[in-house]
Amino acid sequence: MIKLSNIQKIYNEGTAKEVRALKDISLSIEKGEIFGVIGLSGAGKSTLIRLINLLERPTTGQVIVDNVDLTALSDAQLREQRRHIGMIFQNFNLLSSATVYDNIAFPLKLEGKLNKDEIKKKVLYLLDLVGLSDKISMYPSQLSGGQKQRVGIARALAGDPKVLLCDEATSALDPKTTSSILELLKDLRKKLDLTIVIITHQMEVIKDCVDRVAVIDGGTITELDDTINIFTNPKQDLTKRLVSSVVRRGLPELLKHTKIKDSYTKGAKAVVELLFLGAKADAPVIVDVAKATGCTISILSGSIDHIKGEPFGLMVVEVVGDEDMIHIAIDEFIKRVKKVEVLGYDTRTPLSDI
Repeated sequence: MIKLSNIQKIYNEGTAKEVRALKDISLSIEKGEIFGVIGLSGAGKSTLIRLINLLERPTTGQVIVDNVDLTALSDAQLREQRRHIGMIFQNFNLLSSATVYDNIAFPLKLEGKLNKDEIKKKVLYLLDLVGLSDKISMYPSQLSGGQKQRVGIARALAGDPKVLLCDEATSALDPKTTSSILELLKDLRKKLDLTIVIITHQMEVIKDCVDRVAVIDGGTITELDDTINIFTNPKQDLTKRLVSSVVRRGLPELLKHTKIKDSYTKGAKAVVELLFLGAKADAPVIVDVAKATGCTISILSGSIDHIKGEPFGLMVVEVVGDEDMIHIAIDEFIKRVKKVEVLGYDTRTPLSDI
């Protein structure tokens, strides 16, 4: 549905203060996908999303949406193509002196293709779609942040777009409202066969609803993968830092400085991180491996979360026993869980020294 080819965006081109906001970006987004772009402030996220509907023109490269090269169109042709690309914003951008009805009807009136009754029918349908039928006569000042964003979404859908762009659309909302907006977007994707692009600095947003994600840093895409792979196996340092804000990996800081009693007299000890995914998150892995190997397995820390509704668990365990059996226990873990990482291994070293 969306293809960016060799995109560069340079501000103040040819001057001493030239800024390269995007550097050789190539990216494909599939039809019906919810695609996320995440990065730190100033990484180029907002510039990237504004290139998709050519609110910003690339210095070089092509922007192709639904097999149409937008960069090759005249202004009149571009305006027509933009009807198929809706956009919602962080600060809602509603007309403060207009009612909810008039805010949604505004682009339809500008377009001039529908009569008054047809506009009313369309607005009522959109209000029902976003759950605001009872707010039709209210003004933006009378609405909560989540309700304002729902009006913004309804307005963005007025032109029957194929693509919906979300520029930090949940950044101004509290966590509960953010969750409800994300559920609405997922629902709209199914009902309207939308392709949705979400620009965000909130890793929670990525975790809850995005199919694939691109990590952007310094104007370049440094990592691109399925959301589950990004969370379970991040490769770049920035991605690891972003993921760690939501999913705590490794040994908790408190345990690093806590000496755990050495209750065995011989053998070895391993500290192992286990990553569970899907149905395996509920399996009795610890009990099964302990029975199979005779090792003593203690849980040091653990948590279960969800990525796109799929269970995702992390557990750090201490495995104590005969050296050979510990290796067998680790092999058994590898068979039963998504990923195994040995954080420390020794024959006598206290945990605090690992």
